Amino acid sequence: MSDNRFSIRFAEPKDVSLILDMIKELAVYEKMLDEVVATEKNIRENVFEKKRVEVIIGEYEDEPVAFALFFPNFSTFLGKPGIYLEDLYIKPEMRGKGLGKKIFTFLAKLTRERNFKRLEWVCLDWNETSIGFYKKMGARPMDEWTTYRMQGKALDALADTD
Repeated sequence: MSDNRFSIRFAEPKDVSLILDMIKELAVYEKMLDEVVATEKNIRENVFEKKRVEVIIGEYEDEPVAFALFFPNFSTFLGKPGIYLEDLYIKPEMRGKGLGKKIFTFLAKLTRERNFKRLEWVCLDWNETSIGFYKKMGARPMDEWTTYRMQGKALDALADTD
């Protein structure tokens, strides 16, 4: 694939519905569509108004085919921030063309430009294709760590504790 047919840009407010559509497409792929409660209002507020997260859009021949949503995290051991990649999605018909590597390269350069020290993400255990891709790029799984999550009723119950 020619580099000049694929480009990456930061999302703009006009992309809110596109971002939500790609989030839903990702959720279908991950078999989690029933968990998506995000709205265009949520996206607009958090990406463009409060700037809590950033989004990049990958375009092939000026058509959106990919997105990545990320935000800063912080390593106390390194004493430096990093980038946490929450979501990366490439439309099925565009997979296997090297776009994922181009997006990761963009994010790696952005991490370095910002003087951050890490680029981190999680991957579903069953997604062997992605796991192989990540390892081929030089990423290593953090097998000694388990991700924990608290949300919904459990989060509310803890927050309501005196």
